[in-house]
Amino acid sequence: MADQLDVTPALAGYVREMSLREDAILRELREETAELPGGASLQVMPEEGQFLGLLVSLVGARSVLELGTYTGYSTLCMARSLPAYGRLITCDITTRWADIGAPFWQRAGVTDRIDLRVGPAESTMDALLADGQAEAFDLVFVDADKAGYPAYYERAVRLVRPGGLVVLDNTLFFGRVTDPSMTDPDTEGVRKVNALIRDDHEVDIVLLTVADGLTLVRRKTA
Repeated sequence: MADQLDVTPALAGYVREMSLREDAILRELREETAELPGGASLQVMPEEGQFLGLLVSLVGARSVLELGTYTGYSTLCMARSLPAYGRLITCDITTRWADIGAPFWQRAGVTDRIDLRVGPAESTMDALLADGQAEAFDLVFVDADKAGYPAYYERAVRLVRPGGLVVLDNTLFFGRVTDPSMTDPDTEGVRKVNALIRDDHEVDIVLLTVADGLTLVRRKTA
């Protein structure tokens, strides 16, 4: 049995050449984001955005919740995979970065599917639960502050329907999760949520060693 491949720049380039279907709107948004301070590291990789769109299609999603909008690359990827009547609630602490992505959403013709909620993600999730939105979402994508991941996960599994997906980004967190000297709140938040997911037998799970770690959590139907 072969071990995990080391993804060299040449191999990553090959993967993009063979599978990436990033059109001009997505590429221009990614390139504009990359010019921001820390932009290249904060936005999702284009392959991951494409994967998220595929997941939305595979679960037949009509309703998606996203925590962490940034400039809206992943927002756009997922909104495009929704039906015309679908909805995507995306949450961020500010409109500063989402305002960059909004014209690209408009160009792609998906603005009417996107509902930007501004404020702490935990508060937005609590408001959704209080509004009777438990089990109302087909897919929840978590890509916000890492210290908050445990609280976000506990709410996400209540907001997603049985058979739906919770997807968490950065669950290997630059490899820091295996370094005992790293005890900052973000690293500890990722470690804690990984343990919570591992011990949650109400869900099916897989942690993929792609990008910065991507965990898929399927809420069991019975």
